[in-house]
Formats: sequence, structure tokens, C-alpha cells
Amino acid sequence: MEKISFVIPCYRSEHTVGGVVDEIVETVTARGGYDYEIILVNDNSPDNVMQTIRELSAKDPKVKGLDLSRNFGQHSAIMAGFTYLTGDIVVCLDDDGQTPANEMFRLIDKLGDVDLVFAEYKSKQHSGFRNFGSKVNDLMARWLLSKPKDLKIMSYFACKRYVVDEVLRYENPYPYMSGLLLRATKKVCNVEVDHRERVEGTSGYSLRKLLLLWINGFTSFSVKPLRFATFLGFITAAIGFIFGIYVIIHKIVVPDSLMGWSSTMSAILFIGGMLMLMLGMVGEYVGRIYLSINRAPQFVIRDCVGFEDKKDGK
Repeated sequence: MEKISFVIPCYRSEHTVGGVVDEIVETVTARGGYDYEIILVNDNSPDNVMQTIRELSAKDPKVKGLDLSRNFGQHSAIMAGFTYLTGDIVVCLDDDGQTPANEMFRLIDKLGDVDLVFAEYKSKQHSGFRNFGSKVNDLMARWLLSKPKDLKIMSYFACKRYVVDEVLRYENPYPYMSGLLLRATKKVCNVEVDHRERVEGTSGYSLRKLLLLWINGFTSFSVKPLRFATFLGFITAAIGFIFGIYVIIHKIVVPDSLMGWSSTMSAILFIGGMLMLMLGMVGEYVGRIYLSINRAPQFVIRDCVGFEDKKDGK
């Protein structure tokens, strides 16, 4: 009998995660032929979601919980769940009920043909801000990760166990799940499912968290930003060289002319700004190398619920 492992990062979901768990259990039981486990990862949520996880685990031993020592982010929380799972098939979904657990087998059944299946929503019920963030994330994945244009990457996905094993080979801080999954396999597809409206609360992704996520994607899986900076530096230097020739010729032709202070300052500010931007980009790469060498953890687990053996943070 195949076993399905469900990994659900939890943040501000004490009133919604129970309904997600109930829907998972009902759907798997109705289908039959599968064993399952549900791993709920509390990403240091400010509400009482950990107490809810303990209550769910007490009622059903197949529900297990991980309590992270601080807020490491959704992707690190998923990595924590991946570290503990024991199933043959892995399904990752959200804790707010927007990702329909009762349609999980539309994704799972497709795994016979491919290794990784992302949900594709007929009509997304996110806010305009989240939809904008998703579009930017999609453009970034296409440029940096060579993602196919027609592939939609969502937080609701199913994959084979070997894909997770490959993802877990990444031991550095700041995991970027889209990059790790697409690096593991190219046999990927979408399956259309519904997307529900949020029952309560708001998205955990603020502008700051989205920016950090994009920076993480830029610096973790590609050197294209550095190459772009090199190209931009070359273009800027070429413009400066041409402008210098223009100034010399203009001075020869019109000896009494004065080049304006404003044009000189604008050129200095432009070039200085580009240099600072490029230095910051290089510094971001160097800083991440430093953190990786010093083995900064992806996550730290404060407590486990429903597991026989406790594991240290990665």
C-alpha cells in the first residue's frame, strides 16, 4: 500500500488548519488503497496554532507536528516537513483552506506520467497584491530557472518521493522551493483545480517577505544577475567613453563653451548608483556564501508532536 505524506506549513491558521486536516482524512478514506500521514509545521506562528496541532495529533496519531523555534519562512518550513516524511508520494498544500484538499487525487493520479504536478487555478481568489507578486515570481522563474512559459508554479503540488530526496540534498540556508523542485526533474505539468476564497485572515506574505523571497530566488540558483550587472557595467562604461569623446570634440569645435554642472552631476550620480547596486549584488552573493560556510540552519525545531525520534534543525 502506497503512503501519502502531506506537508502543511502553518502560520496564523489556528481556526482553519483543522478543517484542512479533516478534508484530507475524508478524501483519502473515501478513495481507499492509501496509507497517509499529515505533517503540520508551525512556523513560529503568533497565534495558538501549535496547541491546535497538538489537539489534532491527540485525536489522530497520523497527524504529526513540528514546532520551529522562530519564523524561518514557508520554504524552510516545507524543508522541515520534508525531512520528517516517510511516504512514497508527497503533497504540499496551504493551511488556510484555499487549496482544495478534496481535489488532491487529480494531482496524484497524474504522477503516473510525470514526477511533479503543480495545481493550476481556474480563477485565483488572492488579493491584487498577491496576484502581482505571483506574476513577478513567475517572470523571475522563467528568466532564472528556465521555467517553461506555460508552466504555473503554485504552493499546492504533488511529487514522487525521489524528488523530495533530491531537494533534501540542499543543505544551505534560504531554500527556494521552486528552484529546488525544478532542479530535481523536468517531467513537470499542471492540473487544473479550483481555488477557494480565504476563510479568515490575510496572506502571510507582506511586501518585505515577497522582496526577500525574490532576492532569495535571484541569488540561490543563478549567476544571471551578476552577468547582467557585468553587461550593464559595460554599457555604462561605453556610454561614458562616448560622452567623453563628445566633450573633447565639443571643446575643440566651440572653445568658449561650458559643459553644464547638472549634466556632470547626473552622470556621476548615475554611474555611482550603478556601482553601488552592483556592489550590493556581489555582497549578497558573498554573504550567502559566508552563511553557508558557517552552516546557518534552514530551520531549528523546538519540539515535535507524534514523532518517535526527534531530529535536530538542518
